[in-house]
Amino acid sequence: MNCSVPYVPTSYCLGVQYENEYLHCPRPYKNYCHNLGDSRRKPSIYCGLVDNLRFIPWWFSEHRLSIYEITGIVFGARFLCGIAFLSVFLVNKLKRRHLSVYDTIEDFLQGQNDLMPIRYSYSHIKKITSGFNDKLGEGGFGKVYKGKLRSGLVVAVKVLGCFNTSSAQDFINEIGTIGRIHHVNIVKLVGFCFEGKKRALIYEFMPNGSLDKYIFPEEGEAPTLSCEKIYEISCKVARGIEYLHRGCDIQILDFDIKPHNVLLDENFTPKISDFGLAKLRATDASIVIMTAARGTLGYMAPELFYKNIGGVSYKADVYSFGMLLMEMAGQRKNLEESVDQTIQTCFPSWIYDQIINGKKIEMEDATENERMLVEKMIIVAMWCIQMQPTERPSMNKVIEMLEGDLEQLVMPPKSFLSTRSA
Repeated sequence: MNCSVPYVPTSYCLGVQYENEYLHCPRPYKNYCHNLGDSRRKPSIYCGLVDNLRFIPWWFSEHRLSIYEITGIVFGARFLCGIAFLSVFLVNKLKRRHLSVYDTIEDFLQGQNDLMPIRYSYSHIKKITSGFNDKLGEGGFGKVYKGKLRSGLVVAVKVLGCFNTSSAQDFINEIGTIGRIHHVNIVKLVGFCFEGKKRALIYEFMPNGSLDKYIFPEEGEAPTLSCEKIYEISCKVARGIEYLHRGCDIQILDFDIKPHNVLLDENFTPKISDFGLAKLRATDASIVIMTAARGTLGYMAPELFYKNIGGVSYKADVYSFGMLLMEMAGQRKNLEESVDQTIQTCFPSWIYDQIINGKKIEMEDATENERMLVEKMIIVAMWCIQMQPTERPSMNKVIEMLEGDLEQLVMPPKSFLSTRSA
């Protein structure tokens, strides 16, 4: 049969049919065609597919590609396929990593049957905070909002920000630590939320905020707390830390004791908060294995930096409490810059020299009892910040020293980090 009709595109062979016409195949097969016969009859898809496959070798023969060009096309195709495969692989790997982090938290939550906090949905969190309208504060961790539960209890809702492996571990530490303990000087974790990247922690509301704004008054402002009240707060903070070290079934090391993490309720009762850096260990363990230093500069024990000093233990918290106690006694930061901002004066070193030389602590309008309380706090703080961990007292000994008589206390040797240069 003679195919007299001009060249028809390949797509024509794939099923385009006109009444009483022949369907013609690509140019190299112009003598090959199908008589469709009856106009009601459709050409088979198989016919069109075969014709297209026959078209491929003809295209290469018509264009006469060199071996180099063919090789380039093959390698280019392989390269594009490789890029596509690599992209899919990386996307899947990142998804699996996030999912594994989510699974880690979920497995932890499911396995903790003794947790007291309540798990809330994210929609419930929004309802508690009235759509996140009343913001109390903001930091690197996220934002804190004031909320109210159905029972009428006022709470502080910490909505956590960035989500990664480190923040996931902090989230687990916070729930696993506060969720299993209850003490009058440790903030209560009421509930939490975990829905993928959406995470929140619900604490009891502390109307008087954190301790730092009371012991570090703005320039020109008078202290708002008396020496007696600050001394009382220091004793209660010490009791909270001692409970973490000895009062639980498992020892809890805080590693982040500082004024910002001591919250005050309506009666100025202190409560230790923020256990994101905490580490749990068996009560019979003496040394903690640390892969990296943790805490806040100015409150971190030297053994966290210098391994030759000694192993990391609960004495790291004793050091941090000593630095906090020193700031509470002096109502000033331990490390302050001079006017020209070139030299930094270390308050512990200065006050040590004052006391060891028999000079009285200068305090305006202070009673003799107030002077004695401040001096007692300073001497106890000096023992807590000794360079060698073995020279520092335990927290139960610290409480004994704080609540004992000043006459029974002796000044320790000057063995601490005394000065720093900017």
